[in-house]
This record gives sequence, C-alpha cells and structure tokens, in this order.
Amino acid sequence: MLNKFPDDSVGLVEPQAIKFTEALPLACGRTLDQYTLMVETYGKLNTDRSNAILICHALSGHHHAAGYYEGDNKPGWWDSAIGPGKAVDTNKFFIVSLNNLGGCHGSSGPNQTDPQTGKPYGPDFPLMTVKDWVTSQARLADHLGINQWSAVIGGSLGGMQAMQWAITYPERLRHCMVIAAAPKLSAQNIAFNEVARQAISKDPHFYSGRYYDHNAVPKTGLMLARMVGHITYLSDDGMREKFGREMSAGKLMFDFNPQFEVESYLQYQGERFSTAFDANTYLLMTKALDYFDPAADFNHDLAKALEHVSAKFMLIAFTTDWRFSPERSREILDALVEAKKEVSYTEVDSPQGHDAFLIPIPRYMEIFNAYMSRIAADIPTETNTAGQEGYHAR
Repeated sequence: MLNKFPDDSVGLVEPQAIKFTEALPLACGRTLDQYTLMVETYGKLNTDRSNAILICHALSGHHHAAGYYEGDNKPGWWDSAIGPGKAVDTNKFFIVSLNNLGGCHGSSGPNQTDPQTGKPYGPDFPLMTVKDWVTSQARLADHLGINQWSAVIGGSLGGMQAMQWAITYPERLRHCMVIAAAPKLSAQNIAFNEVARQAISKDPHFYSGRYYDHNAVPKTGLMLARMVGHITYLSDDGMREKFGREMSAGKLMFDFNPQFEVESYLQYQGERFSTAFDANTYLLMTKALDYFDPAADFNHDLAKALEHVSAKFMLIAFTTDWRFSPERSREILDALVEAKKEVSYTEVDSPQGHDAFLIPIPRYMEIFNAYMSRIAADIPTETNTAGQEGYHAR
C-alpha cells in the first residue's frame, strides 16, 4: 500500500454505485427497468454546480480514471491528466467518471445479476448504443443536480460520447473535447471488431455467452481479441521504436513459440486482459462502436447533425493514429465549420499511435492545459473560485 501519494494526485478514492429505478428505453427496442452506474468523482462541486466535467471512457475503460484504491499502487487510467494542477484540475473542477452500462466494472452489464432471474445477465443483457449511454449519463447529471457540464471530454469511444452529448443535449454542456475519435467507424475498423468478436465467440469456453453457468472463461478468445485490438492502438513507428525485430533469446529458435519481443508483448497484453475484462462486455462495446453514426439521423449529413449544437469544440488528433486517423477528426472539423460552430483543432506529432491520447506527451499536455484554462475561464464569474463549499464525493 502506498504511504504517500504524489503531490498532484487526488489520493485515495472510492467508487459509488448509484441505482436508478426509472425505466430506460433503449435504441434496440428493449428497456432496462432498473440499473446501476458505478461512478467516481474528484474535486468539489461549486455552489451553483457550474464547474462539473464529465469524463467518458473508451472501449475497455471504466470509472477509475484518477487516484488510487486502498492497497493498490496503480493509479486510474487517466491519472496523468486529472488531479490538482493537472490539465483537468481538481482545484478548479468537479470531475465525474463512470463505468458505462454494459461494462464489467460494477455498472449494470452482462456480468452483473439480472434482478428478474437472480443470475448474471450474460448474453441477455441488451445491446447498447452511444446514444443510450449519453441518456443514462444525463440521468446521472440529474441525480447530481448538474444542469450543464462545463465540458464533456473523451478519447476514442469516449470522444464519440462527447460528440453525441453535444448533439442530443446541446444546452447541457458548454465545451466538448473530442480526442482521437471519428464521426463513425470505417469498414476496416468494423472488420477489426468483427475479427475480435469471432475470436471470442468461437472459443470453446464461450458457451454462447453463458460461460458463467459453466464456471468458465473464454480466455483464448479474449486474448486474441485484445492482441488484434492492441495492434490497431499502436503505430508502425511506435512498434519499430519499442520492439524493432529484437528477439527474446537473442537468436532464432526455429520453433513456433514467441521469439520476437513484439510477440511476447502482445501475448502478455492478451493474457492480462483475459483475466480482467468480461467477454460479453467486449462484444457489446465493439458493437456500440460499430453502430455509432450520428449523421445517420440527419440524412447522413454530419453538418446537419451538428447544426443545433451550442458547445464550443476542441478536437485533438495524433499523426500516427491509424485507428482513427487525423483525417477522421478533420471530417468533424469540416462539418463544424460548415455548421458555423466555434471549434479549435490540433494534430499532435507522436509515434504512439491511437494510444497517444492516454499518454502525457508534452505537446499534447500543453494543448490540453491551455484549452482547459479556457474552459475554467468560462465558468460563471460569481462562482469561479476554488475551494467553495459544495458537493464533494469520492
């Protein structure tokens, strides 16, 4: 257990399970009669609740974005960006991070108990869309008494949620930060997701998604899915720089076991993921990615979809990201310009590929900090002071 946290850490945090009893109609035609969202918060909510920031997670993310759990020395997944004096400054903002519906870290999802059967939902948990998530997040905001977010921020699939927020609830956010995202998936991206789903569903321990009943885990399928996905999160430059053609044993072994460092790395990532993530959730999350296409409701015209947004946008892309390349961010940029919206855009030169949005690259953090200062300046002046009494939760 850590005895001392870094000065810029939010320190020890505890998640909250927030239960909702109002039925939630879903895009798939089904309804969740009740559900739970697992949430963490950092910082203080000011008296008129105008300094709140919502953090939306990516495919394999969750609510633990910053700080530490008791007895665990690994910080939250975006600890480099959230904390006192960091880009998302807890001295200025009240930050809300949640595990989306369908997730596997405490929110209602396939690995949680179905109240109607007393058993895990498994494959019976309904398919979700980004729009469904945003609706549930709006109800979370209502629960917290937050009428308008200072900003909704997300990377990758999280950035898609931020964009959907601006479209669905234009009056409920002042800023929208979309990082390393796209307005919809390309055919290639859908293809990668399908390979991952096939790897999982064809695992003999998948049991049509009812592996809980068999006390089993489709571990091989999850490993393969993560390995395929992880390749798309890195870049050719980054992999060359990190691994090259280095061999674990320093020489060819003339067998089919992993010999190159990159092979060992992918196997390690797959092994670790297979014990930490739920297979049904992986299927559900990739489908939500595939389905995301906000322009579809506007005759496939993205500028039309963005016509009624009122938030100011910040778009960030990374030069070596081929999962969601800078060209995809520029599609959003062009649509916002055509819709005559206020938007800032930057491309960060980085060899880390898609994963760069999680890494404290100096230029990236410099831009992130600068825009967050702008968001802080837009908090109504009568409450733009740190340390006010207000809602404070862990």
